[in-house]
Amino acid sequence: MSKSREPVRLDVRKAYTLFINGAFVRSESGASDTVGVGTDEPATVARATRKDMRDAVVAARNAFARWSESAPMQRGLALYRLAELLDARRMEFVGRLRIGSRLDEADALRETIAAVDRVIWYAGWCDKYATIVSSRDPVADPFVTLTAPRPMGVVGTLAPDEPSLLGLVSAIVPALVAGNTVVALASETDPRTAIVFAECLATCDMPPGTANVLTGRRIEIAPHLARHRDVDVLHAYGLDTPFATELERLAAADLKRTHFAAANARADYFSSEAQDLAHVTAFVTDKTIWHPAAI
Repeated sequence: MSKSREPVRLDVRKAYTLFINGAFVRSESGASDTVGVGTDEPATVARATRKDMRDAVVAARNAFARWSESAPMQRGLALYRLAELLDARRMEFVGRLRIGSRLDEADALRETIAAVDRVIWYAGWCDKYATIVSSRDPVADPFVTLTAPRPMGVVGTLAPDEPSLLGLVSAIVPALVAGNTVVALASETDPRTAIVFAECLATCDMPPGTANVLTGRRIEIAPHLARHRDVDVLHAYGLDTPFATELERLAAADLKRTHFAAANARADYFSSEAQDLAHVTAFVTDKTIWHPAAI
């Protein structure tokens, strides 16, 4: 009697797709890039096109009213839920960072913990920051002016290449705190970690389209993001000067606000300056009204 053989089982490889409007979709063109060439775990990652970017902007615009008008406490709870999900998958992120960013285990764990802590820190500001930055100023009697922060709208952000997780968190979360919606282009060198992060975004109680994550090439997507008239703010980390100047020129066509942070070293993202209320207020506009003064 012949012995039964164990069935041959192929590895289930992860599909790295785009995260648009709360769903994981392939690139409209079917284009992809291979990352991790020369390592034990190369992978195929979706390469976003201009059409994919436009779809993400439409999703972010449609989600803006629901997200910005939600109670600040509810935004904070959604972000805290994001931190819970990140922490629950801590060792998975450590493994992804070791593969994609080629970090040792200690550095990968340090970055993952820092990302979780940063989301929690910003979540706590959702229902507090407006009190800090609002003002009541006396003007000609019998009036006062009341000034309060309001979200800008749709934020297009270019995350740094490294640190791929902490940099992405630092780019996305402050804009969400202020009630904006986001279209983010992830790290080119380690896009796989961004898609795992997007899986946490998908289940953290944010409306679909609130945060969208694209993978692809900055040189192909960023100029279209800069000139898109439904993007209100263009934000980026560590761009070289000629490229930043070109993006500012394109963004100026519709008076888009640009916010290009100078941080370009890995250590900068672990500094105290990288976690500051100023990163939230960079994504707000002040609304001022005249009001009769109380007698």
